[in-house]
Amino acid sequence: MNIEDYKDVFEPFERLIEIEICGEKRLVPENNSLLRCFQFLSLETISYGNFCWNGDCLNCRVWVKNGEREKAVVSCRTKARDQMKIVRISEEIILTKN
Repeated sequence: MNIEDYKDVFEPFERLIEIEICGEKRLVPENNSLLRCFQFLSLETISYGNFCWNGDCLNCRVWVKNGEREKAVVSCRTKARDQMKIVRISEEIILTKN
């Protein structure tokens, strides 16, 4: 993917940060929602997925581990943080492998 072709899709970013998705470390753009980060990783499956992008449908729900606790969040309204650990994702979120 040439990121310049999609710069109007993503929030401005200067670097990639590392997050963990179901045990796999991935690099995603800082300053973006998790759903946009998933789109960065898998442009077609997320772009054409069944997501409302505003938090109403809950199809983009993920479970984030914070210490010993897990918390369900909607990825369209949650910003990615460096070293974030996502332990489970909704079945609607289909990510292609690197």
